[in-house]
Amino acid sequence: MKIKYLIITIALVTLSSFAKFNSEKKYISTPIKSGIIVQQQSEGEKLIAKSDCIGCHNKDKKLVGPAYSEIAKKYPSNSKNIDYLVGKVIAGGSGVWGTVPMLAHPTYKKEDVKTMVKYILSLKK
Repeated sequence: MKIKYLIITIALVTLSSFAKFNSEKKYISTPIKSGIIVQQQSEGEKLIAKSDCIGCHNKDKKLVGPAYSEIAKKYPSNSKNIDYLVGKVIAGGSGVWGTVPMLAHPTYKKEDVKTMVKYILSLKK
């Protein structure tokens, strides 16, 4: 599995090195009226982006650990589950989603982890 990621990384770096960069090209921004709604990132999403969580988890796809959307399906958003998941993130563990253990994160602040967990549980569809 690690070899696969290494090969993909090497391929992407190699391909990107052949890209042409044209610094003389000028871009003009023009306002476009459309029905696109831009949402700002939630505080939980920002904290996750700064953490090492994205190395094992993804919003919609299983990587090493479960997708955030799968976690949200499994655990209803209530104080009992939030406290349980905060404890799991900080202490680490295994067995719930398979044999691969989740590393402990003892340096994370409990309030930050709680914000991240609330965001993850808000992804329930």
